[in-house]
Amino acid sequence: MTDTMDPRLLERALVEEAAKKSGLVWVQGAEGPAVPLWHVWHDGAVCLVGGGPGEQPLRGLADGGTATVTVRSKDKWGRLVAFQARITELAPHSEAWQSAVDELKGKRLNAPDAETMPERWARECRVLRLEPTGPVTEKPGAMPDGGGAAVPVPTTATTRRPIPAGLPRLLLRRRSRKG
Repeated sequence: MTDTMDPRLLERALVEEAAKKSGLVWVQGAEGPAVPLWHVWHDGAVCLVGGGPGEQPLRGLADGGTATVTVRSKDKWGRLVAFQARITELAPHSEAWQSAVDELKGKRLNAPDAETMPERWARECRVLRLEPTGPVTEKPGAMPDGGGAAVPVPTTATTRRPIPAGLPRLLLRRRSRKG
């Protein structure tokens, strides 16, 4: 090993190892916030299935588009690496689709139809391949200063208010009548 090792190879190795070890990635498509998605690392890319009933949503992820993929550390759960990816939707029953589905079905937990799952995915879902393009955007030693937390969605919900002063007496009176 030499001191002049190509940094792109090191980045590629970091992306691959992180994606292989983590069962969850955060993906941000063309619009909307980043969403957590389960995946497998297969043949040099993150492979996802979803978009159908009972499966994870794949909003904002379109064939031919791009996405930002953030991979967390398996042991610390913090951001480890982020990269840009090209999105490719695999055609149902194609060789690439079958290869990806074979890997995905082994990682799908709590499937109600484990035996017929690939047929359902072909009918109702999309299988996407997110292939890294270019250099990584975040890595150890080159992380953004901010925490990366999204701004909370506006809501009319409030925190719980203190219980009314008379409630304890009311509850105690009910207990004494029953006893």
